[in-house]
Amino acid sequence: MSIPFQKYHGTGNDFLIIHADEHVPDRGALAERECDRTDGVGADGILFLALEEKFNPPRVVMTLFQPDGATAPMCGNGARCAAEWAMDRTGTDSVMIDTQAGTLRAERDGEDVVIEMTELTFDPAAVPVAADEPVLREEIEGLEVSVVNTGVPHAVSFVDDVDDVDLEEIAPPVRYADAFPKGTNVCVASPDGSGGFRQRTYERGVEGETDSCGTGAVAIAVAARRLGRTDADPVDVSPPGGDLRVSFNDRGRPTLAGPVEHEFDGEVAVHSPVEL
Repeated sequence: MSIPFQKYHGTGNDFLIIHADEHVPDRGALAERECDRTDGVGADGILFLALEEKFNPPRVVMTLFQPDGATAPMCGNGARCAAEWAMDRTGTDSVMIDTQAGTLRAERDGEDVVIEMTELTFDPAAVPVAADEPVLREEIEGLEVSVVNTGVPHAVSFVDDVDDVDLEEIAPPVRYADAFPKGTNVCVASPDGSGGFRQRTYERGVEGETDSCGTGAVAIAVAARRLGRTDADPVDVSPPGGDLRVSFNDRGRPTLAGPVEHEFDGEVAVHSPVEL
């Protein structure tokens, strides 16, 4: 049996989108297989989306399965892709997105899709990270980091030039450090000379570098402002896959803006847990 999917990406962070009504006996196994860039379609995750059009604005329930087969409570670029998918289907310019990390508002702004992020926190217990006070400039596994949860945990390190960093070498020890009971994403950021930052991110669940990470871009922006590295608003953050913009609204919440592209449609095979 096969089921349809749509492929979307937000600044290179790419996802297969499958309607939640489709019967998938083992979503984690499907993500492990189809996110593989050699033997599968290739993606940074699969978004299972349930659309509820009776609300105004419409709501979409988002569940993200990552390439390791596990779920993640939040994904910034994934949420922007989910919003574009939902707005395409409802003919609206705004939707609400229900994630495991909270409910987000999303809307179109010109060519960008903008989401208001969930509550962020530096509180060690909420990140979580093993510390008695917020981790703002501490060395973990040889890397000086600031630690913040923007829906998922991030360890952010500010460096002179992200291109000089061997991310595959320095990130895994931090990602799996004992200080992070649930693991962490690892971001490196360097100033772009105009108040913004260049970004590279090693993602938990992908277990490698991605072309873009929305929650990571927000983590960089809020950590930079907390440390006095920038007072820009918005803060421009540029991962390898494109440009993102982090702003701060009158409710004190960051918003994440950037382009979304619908790449193509296709079908994937779905197998029962036990096959004869």
